[in-house]
Amino acid sequence: MFEKVKNQDHLLGKTNRIVDGTTITGDITTLADFRLDGKLKGNFTSEGKIVIGPTGEVIGDIICKSIDIEGVFSGKLQAEGMLNVKSKAHITGEVIVGKLAVEPGARFEASCEMRSS
Repeated sequence: MFEKVKNQDHLLGKTNRIVDGTTITGDITTLADFRLDGKLKGNFTSEGKIVIGPTGEVIGDIICKSIDIEGVFSGKLQAEGMLNVKSKAHITGEVIVGKLAVEPGARFEASCEMRSS
């Protein structure tokens, strides 16, 4: 009845977005990129890039390809590629990444493990 999509090229350049003032309680799973300017209390899984904007907040676990954080994150983060921590970000918990960049002024209060691909 339903065909399983094997090629995800149709998702290139498309971004899901949760705006400021929105709170979601529960888990999010997506194949496309995602920008969060609202709040998420739950787990987040993406095969693309995640951006947590300056008003964004995640309390839960994240698994993704790469991530930019400018807001607040608390939990366990696993990113296959790059984690960019912007100057206004506040991160607590556990971080497992391929590469890490932290701007001056960021609050990085997490254990960190870097793994090569």
